[in-house]
Amino acid sequence: MSHAHTNLRRVPVQQRSADRLARILDAGASLLDEAGYEQLSTRAVADRAGVPIGSVYRFFPNKRALVDALAERNLEAYAGRVVARLETIPEREWRTAIDAVLDEYLAMKRSVAGFALVDFGPPVPVAGPLDAEVNRRVAGRLAQLLAGHLGQGREEDPGRARDAGAGDDGLVRTVLVCVQAADALLQLAFRADPAGDPGLIAETRVLLQAYLARVLE
Repeated sequence: MSHAHTNLRRVPVQQRSADRLARILDAGASLLDEAGYEQLSTRAVADRAGVPIGSVYRFFPNKRALVDALAERNLEAYAGRVVARLETIPEREWRTAIDAVLDEYLAMKRSVAGFALVDFGPPVPVAGPLDAEVNRRVAGRLAQLLAGHLGQGREEDPGRARDAGAGDDGLVRTVLVCVQAADALLQLAFRADPAGDPGLIAETRVLLQAYLARVLE
């Protein structure tokens, strides 16, 4: 787990401490599924994790910091899943790559504890002004992973690279449009159906493919 953007009071050095942190985050994730953010408490997390309350406070000053760390862990896990999928997809197959990115998000949404409420940032209405940048952070990470598949940095095909948005800023902007659009539609899809409304998910896929086709082709 990367701790670069979390509010950890103490970064674990020993494996035993890292394992305890993982148990605390796992406990927080499961409690989010059961009771939601408002009912989440550090005491309940400690009890579920089987650790003293002081162990929770050793890492986190409050439950918001714990949720921020959980969101960071989710992003790291998602990036790892995306990397594994992209390694099996030739770079020119950008449509397949975008499908894989969406599929991995949907898989986590349906199976990872706490992810339905806290994916890569705190739940609404907890999110404040700083959390408006969550999708930009996600887009930046995905842009790095998808650069080859979206035409960035191909010397043999400079036209496509230019269309994808010359330079890193253009690529991040392109991916940010996809992330923002998909985020809004998938929130709607999962409000309509706990497993994700199939029709809305299908329309999300169509929208992403159509937008990127206009930019890349």
